Amino acid sequence: MGRFRLRPRARAAAVVSAALLAGTALGQVASAGAAPIPTTATVVQSAAGSSPRFVDIPGDGGTKLAANVITPTGGAPGTRYPVVVLPTSWAMPQIEYVVPARQLADRGYVVIGYNSRGFWQSGGEIETAGPPDIADASRVIDWALANTPADPARIGMAGVSYGAGISLLASAFDPRIKAVVAMSGWADLIESIYAGRTEHAQAAALLGGAGFLTGRPSAELTEILENFLSGNLAKEPEMLAWGAKRSPATYLDRINANAPAIMLGNAWGDSLFPPDQYADFFGGLTGPKRLEFRPGDHATAEAGGLFGLPNDVWADSTRWLDHHLRGIDNGIDREPAVQLKSRTGGGYEGYPNWPAAANATRTLALTDTRRILTGIDSGADGGTIFLSSILDQFLKAPPTASIPLLPRAFAAVWQSDRYATATRVRGTTKLHTTITASHESGTIFAYLYDVGPLGIGKLVTHAPYTFHAKTPGIPFPIDLDLTATSYDVPAGHSLAAVIDTVDPLYLQHNPLGSQLTFTSPRNDPSTLSIPTRA
Repeated sequence: MGRFRLRPRARAAAVVSAALLAGTALGQVASAGAAPIPTTATVVQSAAGSSPRFVDIPGDGGTKLAANVITPTGGAPGTRYPVVVLPTSWAMPQIEYVVPARQLADRGYVVIGYNSRGFWQSGGEIETAGPPDIADASRVIDWALANTPADPARIGMAGVSYGAGISLLASAFDPRIKAVVAMSGWADLIESIYAGRTEHAQAAALLGGAGFLTGRPSAELTEILENFLSGNLAKEPEMLAWGAKRSPATYLDRINANAPAIMLGNAWGDSLFPPDQYADFFGGLTGPKRLEFRPGDHATAEAGGLFGLPNDVWADSTRWLDHHLRGIDNGIDREPAVQLKSRTGGGYEGYPNWPAAANATRTLALTDTRRILTGIDSGADGGTIFLSSILDQFLKAPPTASIPLLPRAFAAVWQSDRYATATRVRGTTKLHTTITASHESGTIFAYLYDVGPLGIGKLVTHAPYTFHAKTPGIPFPIDLDLTATSYDVPAGHSLAAVIDTVDPLYLQHNPLGSQLTFTSPRNDPSTLSIPTRA
């Protein structure tokens, strides 16, 4: 196993991109909600009833956690209320949840939002949802029970992104947590940013850049990022162990034993935490559960709710908490557990479970031999982090490519005939093919396009795949799951499968001058299997 590094120019671009993207991350909620991020003063001034009280809570080891507390007003002496704890998102200030927190308090909740350790006014270093962060959540619950009228039998946690991951992890280690709402979070950190054994470079650069701008990364995190962004394969086992320790999926048995009611919400185009890992985790949960997927990118689906704007994600989150912490019979427990909204429009579709979303399959045969040179971008790619999925969310404009003009020397292309009826893609498209490589390592990127009459392909889904330690010249089969999605291909359009070797979203491990050959052996045909809803 070798060591593959970013070229100097690419490394410089990654650093600049990290800084720019970090600024985008901090400002994206404001732009999505069409309002500026409120200051502490404006938030407090706008709260007519239950106003936030700013406190310091001792976290694990006594580390200061900057927090705000909102308590219901007007209750009888001795009244106990359900409590909701909200850890902040990565790089976000402690006032992130003040508006929805006040709305929850007005419904009868004690709400505590706190800055995750290592960020902004909180002490400590960024542990990336490590054991100190998990312990912090329990210390905040301890503080709430000792200093507010919180009911110890009705404790919930919720959060967006980083706060979602911490909430899920805490539910594995603190049986007092009875309900969790995890929005735009992760269940498997490795499958999120290292799926297909390929470094998701733009995602890691964004997280790292935002962390350095707004907090104090630990030495461990700094080393992990350096090894990750340089493609240091010698450190891969350490990175995998680091990610597993921070993945709720690792503790699925503990979560099921504690049996909290868990609601998961994510966007089809999440640039940081793709939906598949949530769907897999959801399937393994045995307690009360709900899964919601919508168009958008990381945290864009729920962003408006942070400003009190009408928002489906926060509305369902409130209903979930109301039912499981306040005992309100609002019907959410009788609705289909899986709620999907297609990227191409239409209302919500309800299914009893994730596999039920697809009840048929379209198969695209990847016949004949295709041979491509590596290291050249063919023009097919997954787009730009955040920008592409936001354009898809609001303008129905995903990344495009002219399928007839893709250079066949650098891209393998297979295209179906035009379909007489619409194709409703629902779920995870699966690629199976046989590769012969000229070198022991390599990276491919597989794409599925919706191709219109003029040959312009709109990206439906994609995924990376990296291999190492293969014998040059010896064919080997691969199986690759493309990112799950919900997309309606119009009648009269065709589908195209494209494979190339460069995508700006990821690192690639193709040695200079290498070639890849794709074949379809008679006894093991190559196919792209597309899950559909008949």
